[in-house]
Amino acid sequence: MAVYLRVSLTRFAVRQSTLAHLAEHVLSVVGESRSELSLELTGDSRMRRLNLEYRKNDYPTDVLAFPIREAVMPRGVRPLSPMLGDVVISLPTAVRQAREAGRSIDDELAILLVHGVLHLCGYDHERSAREAARMLRRERALLHLISPVPRMVTFRAGRKPRGR
Repeated sequence: MAVYLRVSLTRFAVRQSTLAHLAEHVLSVVGESRSELSLELTGDSRMRRLNLEYRKNDYPTDVLAFPIREAVMPRGVRPLSPMLGDVVISLPTAVRQAREAGRSIDDELAILLVHGVLHLCGYDHERSAREAARMLRRERALLHLISPVPRMVTFRAGRKPRGR
């Protein structure tokens, strides 16, 4: 299993090896321990462009998932590629959401990572209310399995996160 991590931010110090290990743990608990994952932490402007291009929404969102394997594989059949897909997370949006929810940025990042990976595994909360409830139950169970969440993100010295 491999996690390909890209962090394109300067305001934050990210413990990349810790984040990669957490992503590997998430893959393992969802039954994708042989899969590879591309994970990117980016800013709001890039996230806004991606959201506009792929979802036709002209605003930054917290997480986007781009699955490589669209079809469900029959039992016993291995996928052609070990790559599960890409998860892109806007760290500034995650910081705002964490603050609004009264939780740590590390917990918020773990929530978004789990959410994105579940999308790659075929869960889709936008499909129906029943599917949304199913996905939420799975998210909560996975977050319980990966807790406690390690410390992964700090603000660089002299830089404060921007609010809304």
